[in-house]
Amino acid sequence: MYIKRALESVVLKMSRNFPVVLITGPRQTGKTTLLQMLKADGRHYVTLDDPMLRQLAINEPSLFFERNPPPVIVDEIQYAPELLPYIKMHVDKQQNMGDFWLTGSQAFHLMKGVSESLAGRVGIINMLGLSNSELQGRESQVYTTDLKALMAKAGQAKQQTVMEIYDLIVKGSMPAVYTRESITAEEFYSAYIQTYLQRDIKDLMQVGDELAFLRFLTATAARTGQLLNYAELAKDSEISPPTAKQWFSILVTSGIIKVVEPYFNNTLKRIIKAPKFYFLDTGIAAYLTRWHNPEVLEAGAMSGAFFETWVVSEIVKSYYNAGKQAPLYYYRDKEQKEIDLIIHENGTLYPIEIKKSGNPSRSAIKNFSVLEKTGQKIGQGNVICLTKDMLPIDRDNFFVPAWMI
Repeated sequence: MYIKRALESVVLKMSRNFPVVLITGPRQTGKTTLLQMLKADGRHYVTLDDPMLRQLAINEPSLFFERNPPPVIVDEIQYAPELLPYIKMHVDKQQNMGDFWLTGSQAFHLMKGVSESLAGRVGIINMLGLSNSELQGRESQVYTTDLKALMAKAGQAKQQTVMEIYDLIVKGSMPAVYTRESITAEEFYSAYIQTYLQRDIKDLMQVGDELAFLRFLTATAARTGQLLNYAELAKDSEISPPTAKQWFSILVTSGIIKVVEPYFNNTLKRIIKAPKFYFLDTGIAAYLTRWHNPEVLEAGAMSGAFFETWVVSEIVKSYYNAGKQAPLYYYRDKEQKEIDLIIHENGTLYPIEIKKSGNPSRSAIKNFSVLEKTGQKIGQGNVICLTKDMLPIDRDNFFVPAWMI
């Protein structure tokens, strides 16, 4: 079963405007399936997961493309960066739009090769797992705090209960969890973590102690939604802080984690400058921290952290699904005033609080006023929560149900 992806139109548009289209993101998010659904007759498909094809691509790039001429899909291009100069030569000679569709699961080394070889010739698309809008079968839209846009979305989105949302949190966003009836989320993520440990990480970097890396993954998942502190991660994982920093960078560049930087300008003197981070797939984080049941998670100690993580990941997906980067920040100062999320677009700051509550109070927006010190324009604000309907807080701020993201 194929679940329609919001990126379909973005891929086709990129293919009309660039000779090369690269979709990058974590494994199993549906990159290959998407391209195969979109490919027209005559476009070849080859995967460098095949060891014979991989060796041919590495040792004889010219012969590889003689046997697999464009238009072509090359899956897992990071295994044979030797192909990139040959793609560049073909593109410069032929000037055909959309000749090469590439996928890559490891951005760590891949993006360096792409930027060096294909600058100006490639449209890059970031792809994550299924968004709530895709699972509901409705149009995906970039999340905005604007009242008119939210009202329009309210008429399209399906209302969801607290337990339905926590079921999504535990299941995560990998397509296989929703399209394969024979596999549970726990079974899928068990295999996923093993594959990630045994394949991708070893390809990226020599990790000699797999158990230490698994401890590191678990310690990181247990801190989703918190400030990044390498010393604490290192202590819990029994590794050195430099190793923790190195391993964390792999999770970020592999699309497993999103780092949200603090909003800063020269008028803000007392802000906390450490970034926050979130797992982009709550199913991975739930598996690592042993929350396998939505009812238990909803009542558990990490309930709020997982809800916030899910909300942030859905907002990030809404941008990625439009082919855009997510301009997200947060605010926290030394007086403990905090704003969970700030969207910074077109010179305007849009504040967002995230509350795991069905009846949050007006005090949820009490810190929005600190942004007035920035000298920036302040847009409409939202409190994303578990209320059933969208409700006004005041003239400029609204309670927004999580199912509307």
